[in-house]
Amino acid sequence: MKQVRPKKNLGQHFLTDLSIAKRIADTVDACPELPVLEVGPGMGVMTQYLVEKPRPFKVVEIDRESVAYLNEHFPKLRENILGEDFLRMDLRQVFGGQQFVLTGNYPYDISSQIFFKMLDNRDLIPCCTGMIQHEVAVRMAAQPGNKQYGILSVLIQAWYHVEYLFTVEPTVFNPPPKVMSAVIRMTRNEVQQLGCDEQLFKRVVKTVFNQRRKMLRVSLRQLLPADARLFTQNAELLTRRPEQLSIPEFIELTNLVEGEMRDEG
Repeated sequence: MKQVRPKKNLGQHFLTDLSIAKRIADTVDACPELPVLEVGPGMGVMTQYLVEKPRPFKVVEIDRESVAYLNEHFPKLRENILGEDFLRMDLRQVFGGQQFVLTGNYPYDISSQIFFKMLDNRDLIPCCTGMIQHEVAVRMAAQPGNKQYGILSVLIQAWYHVEYLFTVEPTVFNPPPKVMSAVIRMTRNEVQQLGCDEQLFKRVVKTVFNQRRKMLRVSLRQLLPADARLFTQNAELLTRRPEQLSIPEFIELTNLVEGEMRDEG
């Protein structure tokens, strides 16, 4: 069978450097014994290394041409090639409700959606590795005080330790992307409960970062009335900008906002 043609509408950029493919595949070894699910294997450049690891392994691929290629070239994987859309899958069905490692050379235009799905299934995914756009990887790993620190940093780091592992040049892909790439690893931290309303936490984080250059006392007016006690009783905290807050401070802020909303009600 001829090689699969990369499809622009699926954001496909096939990795061609085997040594880098093996390095990425080996990132799952930090989470031994668990089954592995690879997202978007394409022509199997990483798959060939993952399939040799002594643990259950499945791939999910939305592109029918790639599924046909994988079936032909990886006959022993045939029962474990899922021709589905990862974003629409019920992840509890993949390994019968068992925890697993998520990995892949993720399509760059949906990588954030993939990680938000990971967060929704964090009890199932204690470890996630793979390659994404460099800029997104930097944001995910950024710490408070860094201009790259933002919504993705806070929401992911609330539940996962994020490691930026290494950078990958565009020249090792077909077709070469217009951006640098990076390999990351995320490992579940010890947090089981945030200590605040999780939905409100997300809302507060998104609200203030959508006006990241403004002080919190300005951006929070989208959530609270101008005469809310929060604006006078927490003056020092509210003169700061969102990129200056740690995750525990965002949790504290969420609880303060919830208290105001309860008083209003």
